[in-house]
Amino acid sequence: MKLSKDGYLKARDFILTNARMIERRLFQFHFENDSPEGVYHAVYAYRNLDGGFGHGMEPDTASPESQPLFSIMALETLDEVGYLNKDMILDNFMPYFESITTNKGGIPWMLRPTSDYPCAGHFKTVKEWAALSTTAPLLGILEKYKIDILWMQKAERFVWGEIERIKEKHVFCYLCVPRRLLFLQYTKSRDKAEKALDDLKKWILADGVLCKDKSDDGWGLYEKPHSLSYAPSPNSILNPIFSREMINADLDELIRRQKDDGRWDTWYGLSEGMKLEWAGIQTLWTLKTLKNYNRIEQ
Repeated sequence: MKLSKDGYLKARDFILTNARMIERRLFQFHFENDSPEGVYHAVYAYRNLDGGFGHGMEPDTASPESQPLFSIMALETLDEVGYLNKDMILDNFMPYFESITTNKGGIPWMLRPTSDYPCAGHFKTVKEWAALSTTAPLLGILEKYKIDILWMQKAERFVWGEIERIKEKHVFCYLCVPRRLLFLQYTKSRDKAEKALDDLKKWILADGVLCKDKSDDGWGLYEKPHSLSYAPSPNSILNPIFSREMINADLDELIRRQKDDGRWDTWYGLSEGMKLEWAGIQTLWTLKTLKNYNRIEQ
C-alpha cells in the first residue's frame, strides 16, 4: 500500500495551511527542494538573547523563556537539514548550554517556568536536574562535528552513569531513544556504546513496549510506540531489529490513519491552535517516514 497522490496533496495542503512556519519550511526542504536557509530562519525565530530557544518550540507552552529541550530541538533541526556547523555550535549554542550545566555535568531536560504564560501541567512541576535526554544528544552533536571542549569530559561521565542507572526506563519514549542513539553513534567509547546499543535493542523488543493493538486510538503516539517510532527510515540504526512484516504492517496502518483533511492527528495541545500545531508536526513526521520507505505515489 502507498499513500495516494490525492492523500499526499491533502497532507501538503494541511501543513501549508495549518502548521507552524518551521514545519512548513521543513516540508518545503524535504519535498520541494527548498533551501535549508528557510529552515534556519524559522528555527532562529525561537531564539532568545540568552542564546537559548523558547516561545513554544514544542507547542505545550506559550512561554517565551529559553528551555534546554527547545535548544536541543533547534540543534537537531539544523543538523537535519545540513545547516549546522562547528562555529555555529560553539558560538551560538554552547554558551547557553554551559550556563545551565548542573554540578553533575549534564543539562536539565526543562527548567520550571518563572512566568505565568499558559503551559502544560508537567512543565509546572518539572525537576530541574540534569537529564540524559538532553545531555546525550548534545554530546552526540559535538562528537559528530568533531568538537573537543573541556565541557564534554564531565558531561560524558554523567551520560554513561545515567545510561547505567536508567537502563530500560523510558524506552517507550520514541523521542528520548533517538537522542540516546545519537550519542551512542558518535561517542569514541565504542565498546561501551555497542553494549549499550545491544541492551537498548533488547529492551525495545521486550513485551509491553511496542503497541501492537492497531485498534488503539493512541497507537503510535506518546507511550504507545510502534516499529516506525524507532525506525522511521530503512537506514535507522534500529531498523534491523524489526521484521519486514512488522515494518510493512505498521506502514500500512500509518497510511490508513490519515484523516479526511489530510492530517495525522495527536491528542496533544492546550488549545485548538496548539492541537493544529501538533498535528502539523505529526503529519510532517509521517510524510517523511512514508517517503523514506518509498510509500508515497509519485
